[in-house]
Amino acid sequence: MMMMMMMMMMMMMVMTMMMIMVLMLMMMLMIRRRRRRITTTTTTTTTTTTTTMMMMMMMMMMMMMMMMMMMMMMIMMMMMMMMMMMMMMMMMMMMMVVTMMMMMALMLMMMMMMIRRRRRRITTTTTTTTTTTMMMMMMMMMMMMMMMMMMMMMMMMMMMINNKKSCNFIIEILQT
Repeated sequence: MMMMMMMMMMMMMVMTMMMIMVLMLMMMLMIRRRRRRITTTTTTTTTTTTTTMMMMMMMMMMMMMMMMMMMMMMIMMMMMMMMMMMMMMMMMMMMMVVTMMMMMALMLMMMMMMIRRRRRRITTTTTTTTTTTMMMMMMMMMMMMMMMMMMMMMMMMMMMINNKKSCNFIIEILQT
């Protein structure tokens, strides 16, 4: 049991480290891009891009923090509950991780799209339109995240309430 905990903790640490490394790399790339762009376009556009990047970074960090919190919660639960509950918690954790990954991918995709669009749009329209679209997108994403979190919490609560029933159910399934 303790070994499992230790392993999980180690895994989390590694994951966080990897994520930080990726973020750093991305930042470096952005800086380079920014430098190039300053020569071509006005500084206003660059500032907008930088701000968006910063927002992205913040979002990513928030996501990571959320994941860490989830893991910690799970571990605590495991400590308290018996083996069957532990199994259930593991399942839930896996689901959460998957959802988080999906969200991350979505965010990245959105961001990339935004950047590309902005680059194209700078020539045609003003930056205000891009910023508005960005804000809208961000809001949408936040809403999605909130919904997901709520759903997860509800599921967790349900699990906690009828843990004995669910345990029995799982046992029955396993036996068959």
